[in-house]
Amino acid sequence: MNINSFSKAIEDKLKLIGEEISHPKGYILFNSNRVERNIYIIRQGIARAFIEADGKEITIWFGQEHDIILSANGYVDGKSGYETMELLEESVLFKINLISLAKLYQSDIEMCNWARQLIEKEFVRTEHHLISILSQPASDRYSQLLHEKPEILQRVQLRHIASYLGITSEHLSRIRAKKF
Repeated sequence: MNINSFSKAIEDKLKLIGEEISHPKGYILFNSNRVERNIYIIRQGIARAFIEADGKEITIWFGQEHDIILSANGYVDGKSGYETMELLEESVLFKINLISLAKLYQSDIEMCNWARQLIEKEFVRTEHHLISILSQPASDRYSQLLHEKPEILQRVQLRHIASYLGITSEHLSRIRAKKF
């Protein structure tokens, strides 16, 4: 999710209930199987969400400046999440407590509509990613990722990109060799 749809009024309201924090590269913002009670806006840095399956980490999401980090299960149902969130660079985040945010939603229709629109956009993005993993060749998925997040190659290890694309690092190297 991305905060580019912020109005000045929404930004001002969020500033009243949040705080700016910093963490180093490699910091685990939250772990799977834990209820996450905050959401975060990336001011500076890059993050990834991953799950573990068959002893391997599978990257399911990348976020960078202006993106919102949240655990879907924690945000929607107040339940423990399935993902672990790792910061891939030294990062500055804006942290907002979910209870404070829920109170703001109850009292402010503009905030409530803004949140609904963010969730709708994330739902569509997630659906597109799932469809591409299931139906597109890996080279097309790679091209799409570069189109959507062109700076990702300079900021993220290739093994994380490969796992996000659903391929091995070796397969990604072959795709990159053909493209360049």
